[in-house]
Amino acid sequence: MTTLALILAFGLATIAASAVVVPRLPTLQLQLAALALLAVCLPLAVVLASGLVMLGIHHDGPILAVAVASAFSALVGAYLLGRRVLQPLGLLRATSARVAGGDLSARASESGPRELRELGTAFNEMAVGVEQLFDARRELVAWASHDLRTPLASLRAMVEALEDGLAAPDEYVPAIRAEIEILSRLVDDLFELAMIDAGALRLELQEVPIGSLVFDCVGAVEPEARARQVRLETRVAADATVRMAPDKIERVLLNLLTNAVRHASADGTVAVVVEPDTHHALVAVEDSGDGLAHDAPQRMFDRFWRADDSRARSSGGAGLGLAIAQGLVHAHGGKIWAENRAEGGARVAFTLPLAG
Repeated sequence: MTTLALILAFGLATIAASAVVVPRLPTLQLQLAALALLAVCLPLAVVLASGLVMLGIHHDGPILAVAVASAFSALVGAYLLGRRVLQPLGLLRATSARVAGGDLSARASESGPRELRELGTAFNEMAVGVEQLFDARRELVAWASHDLRTPLASLRAMVEALEDGLAAPDEYVPAIRAEIEILSRLVDDLFELAMIDAGALRLELQEVPIGSLVFDCVGAVEPEARARQVRLETRVAADATVRMAPDKIERVLLNLLTNAVRHASADGTVAVVVEPDTHHALVAVEDSGDGLAHDAPQRMFDRFWRADDSRARSSGGAGLGLAIAQGLVHAHGGKIWAENRAEGGARVAFTLPLAG
């Protein structure tokens, strides 16, 4: 009974150490070493005590030798296994330090046991996301600086001409007003993009028929369409009531309609199609133009991307409209995409949740 009591006491002490002492060790390496030591000591203590009881005190030498050899073998195996586990974690820590130090191209190893492979894959996905985010920010700063510089240079030149008496105020006031409008639109677009990225965009959602919004947007682009000899059509389901912020979706639809009218061929057609589905309403803007280039469907929602870099900013915009449209649609819980139509021309569509 004394031996059994000793074994029980040692077992309880081992459990207590595993639950209390081991988690308090400062490093994972020390915790693994302590667990390995406890895992080896407990069964060896049981075997040693059982051997002493069964074989007697006179055989304690061989029993101790077997116990020591077994303990040494188990600890060596635990050390090798712990090293195999800790080495990839050390490499991952070094990789994370490189990323934190600015080397955004650093990637972790995706080899080893399944858990470590999954950890490496998750880390690499995070690193790719961080790299893309920083690339997007650098590109945003570069493009914004470029688009701000052009109207500012024009304004500076016109102001200097006025100061030097080379032009009359009435001659440059309309041009100055136009450049200020371009700057104002760009600043507003950048502010809205910042709100979308920060998740701070506030939507005042209402359940409204989308048909009235479509007709208002079509009416707004009617003068430009008539000047370009483009016909406007609407095919709107009568029962399409959606949950949306009307002012935000109006901006999305106006942007898509304006782009479609400007890309449609002369005597062509631009149509707005609304089709309700089970849970969403599909809104599509279709044109009869030349269609999209092979990389346009993937890139046209990128910030500052223009299908034609030669287009003037006064007519082509800063290349932020579709990026904002994508953010607004996503904020409503919908999705937006672009594709070429089988019958020719392009089609940009988005979804909105149905009311109720």
